[in-house]
Amino acid sequence: MRTRVVGLLVLLTALALLLSGATAYLLQRAVMNGQIDDSLKRSVQEFRILAQEGIDPETGEPFSASDQLVFTAMQRTLPADDEGMLGLRDGRISWTASDAVEVRLEDDPELISWAQGHFGGDSVRLETVSTAQTTYRAIAVPIRFDNDTAPSMLLLAFDYSAQLAGLNSSFLSYGGVGLGVMGVVGLAGWVLVGRLLRPLRTLQSTAAEISGTDLNGRVPVSGQDDVAELATTFNEMLDRLQESFSSQRQLLDDVGHELRTPITIVQGHLELQDAEDPADVREVREIALDELDRMRLLVEDLVTLATSGRPDFVEPDPMEVGALTRDVLGKATQLGDRVWTLDHAADMTVPLDGRRITQAWLQLASNAVKYSEDASKVSLGSQVLNGHLRLWVRDQGIGIRSEDRERIFKRFGRGANSTRAEGSGLGLNIVTAIVSAHGGTVDVQSAPGIGSTFFMDLPLTEEDPPADGSSPAVPSETDDTTACRTGRALETSIPGAGAPGDQQPPSKDGVA
Repeated sequence: MRTRVVGLLVLLTALALLLSGATAYLLQRAVMNGQIDDSLKRSVQEFRILAQEGIDPETGEPFSASDQLVFTAMQRTLPADDEGMLGLRDGRISWTASDAVEVRLEDDPELISWAQGHFGGDSVRLETVSTAQTTYRAIAVPIRFDNDTAPSMLLLAFDYSAQLAGLNSSFLSYGGVGLGVMGVVGLAGWVLVGRLLRPLRTLQSTAAEISGTDLNGRVPVSGQDDVAELATTFNEMLDRLQESFSSQRQLLDDVGHELRTPITIVQGHLELQDAEDPADVREVREIALDELDRMRLLVEDLVTLATSGRPDFVEPDPMEVGALTRDVLGKATQLGDRVWTLDHAADMTVPLDGRRITQAWLQLASNAVKYSEDASKVSLGSQVLNGHLRLWVRDQGIGIRSEDRERIFKRFGRGANSTRAEGSGLGLNIVTAIVSAHGGTVDVQSAPGIGSTFFMDLPLTEEDPPADGSSPAVPSETDDTTACRTGRALETSIPGAGAPGDQQPPSKDGVA
């Protein structure tokens, strides 16, 4: 790439120099031709003025002999560089230029023949004449007086080849300078392009060093150009790959650990059981079935997480949130002997995947049952807050320590006050995946010994306002042990695992 870029740069420089040089050469050549013709024409004009107004120095009278006029004109004319002159009478050379004039027209017989061919005419002839010696830009001025015995002619000519050679020499020098410029451009381009491509070479070497087991290499980033942006993007890609691979390895390690334990338990009991003792066989059978059921749940949860990245993981449809809230509450009552209450039900319709949201909501309710005492209160609710639909589960359980709040949402993450027997450790991770697929977030507010409130905040569009336009209060993130205290807040008290009871308005002080 470096060679191609530098080659292209040199080629473009050469084309630019060639184009500008050719244009300048043609312009200079046209100017030179114009200057030669102007000089010849001025000489003719001066010759005509001399013929009309001049005085013959021999007689003191106006010129009457053409040959004498030619002689006087040649004496008063100073030829330019590469210019010569000649006087002819009756077709033969009569006067020549002084020895100081370098261009000797009389030495070129072909030029003399051209001039003799125009003898006897009355018009001035300006032509380019090519001979074996050189090329001329010549002008022939015939003259005749009435009392002349023979006509005369003044011949002026520029050595056009010599003039053109001078111009060509200048542009040959220009060509040499152009070659030098291309060399400098090539050298400078090689250095500069090498510096510009250095991050790409570093990127290439870094990519070559990266393996499936070592993703720690990163490309140094300097500057703010496109190459630096490419290096930054490459590093970000490596960060994502490293995070993905680390997560994959962690998943394999965690799954291996989680599956190894029930397998070890089942294998150990089977090895130690007394096949002749029916009671021991029944006990081992119950333990094996329990552990296999735990493994089945773990596999199902892993399958759910594996599909969470697919576009069809959630399939939103218009869903009436109030009906969904009450439906989830009814299903949650079967999870344990608790006092199930409804804080609030949002009266609105939004696009949701009802099956997935129900799965996540019931997972939060199941966690509330696991970490709370019998007959304690567990509350569910839904409400619009700050452009989001908030769904929550509030319990009066053991609570979560602040240092455990981030860990419990990770795969196989558990709080310090949980035990392995309480689940696979994937429940909250599945909740996070479902809510993230809806574009929302999951959070928790908790205090040890008081209880926890888990929030699922789902974004709303401008087309999803509450049906009644109201915005009642919801459980705050700073006071998660107090239910909403509005006229729309309803509490359904459902002891045990029975069906939801009749909704009644809250007391004056609200639902505590």
